[in-house]
Amino acid sequence: MNARRTTLKTLVASLALGLSFAGTAVHAQDKGLVGIAMPTKSSTRWISDGNSMVKAFAEKGYKADLQYAEDDIPTQLSQIENMITKGVKVLVIAAIDGTTLANTLQKAADKGIKIVSYDRLIVGSKNVDYYTTFDNFQVGVLQAQTIENALGLKSGKGPFNIELFGGSADDNNAFFFYDGAMSVLDPYIKSGKLVVQSKQMGMQKVATLRWDGQVAQSRMENILSAYYSNKRVDAVLSPYDGLSIGIISALKGVGYGSASQPMPYISGQDAEVPSVKAIIRKEQGSTIFKDTRELAKVTVNLVDAVLSGKKPEINDTKTYNNKVKVVPSYLLKPVAVDINNYKQVLIGSGYIKEEQLK
Repeated sequence: MNARRTTLKTLVASLALGLSFAGTAVHAQDKGLVGIAMPTKSSTRWISDGNSMVKAFAEKGYKADLQYAEDDIPTQLSQIENMITKGVKVLVIAAIDGTTLANTLQKAADKGIKIVSYDRLIVGSKNVDYYTTFDNFQVGVLQAQTIENALGLKSGKGPFNIELFGGSADDNNAFFFYDGAMSVLDPYIKSGKLVVQSKQMGMQKVATLRWDGQVAQSRMENILSAYYSNKRVDAVLSPYDGLSIGIISALKGVGYGSASQPMPYISGQDAEVPSVKAIIRKEQGSTIFKDTRELAKVTVNLVDAVLSGKKPEINDTKTYNNKVKVVPSYLLKPVAVDINNYKQVLIGSGYIKEEQLK
């Protein structure tokens, strides 16, 4: 009996100790609240970004307040101010308009809240502590290189007709995408191997407000009507898949996509499912894959390091000047995807399931 009583006491003590440790572990995992402000749910990539971050923050022991503003600037400002009121420790912001947040971010900084600009650089504020994104200039380079390769420009082929589209002028990334692409394409334009029949060049002429596919479609329709009644479009520089889909619709409307009139080579970005399907159908030439799961991990690790008093991992301290300061950044590498490698890159990595493309 004494032996049994001793064993029972030991078991009870062990359970109590285990419960004590469990309570400590649960408490240790409650690291506070992080605010995540995303621009819109109209693009599947932002949904993926948001979900990936919430999951990664939870794994690190943080609660996340994830909000989408549906591309409405006042809504995003209100959401961020509510997050500040809730007492978030960090704000992770993918801005709709990176020029409109300075006053709100000052309120956050006054409360000691750290600010991470996510994918889109927030400009005009001294209170942007870090920036996590992909190498946006390289995104443009890759887009242009896919066009360069498809047309055989390096081997001297041409001339070809090309039209240029840019992203939203209130998104700092759009300028990096365009400049990266033009670093490749401009020499061919100057030599006459590429011809912009509309003569619409430069972000002031080719920008597409809010990355709106309908706006891109309308502009492409106007270009086709005004400049291509008896000429062929051979390529279109499109910085984003949502624009590419609109551009494809405009081209189909005047007979492109048939055996006698093949589609031009059209670039894209974000590896969205409709555009990957378009690549398989040979309507879109390429897209740029940016693994948002990795961007979410990098961002969460950076936030956790900052809040734990550790030095966060940064790999760029020169490129991203937000007009007030150079923002310490972490850049990930983008990957060009076309008909030849989409299975390996997108399906192989688990980013897209094969059944989604059927």
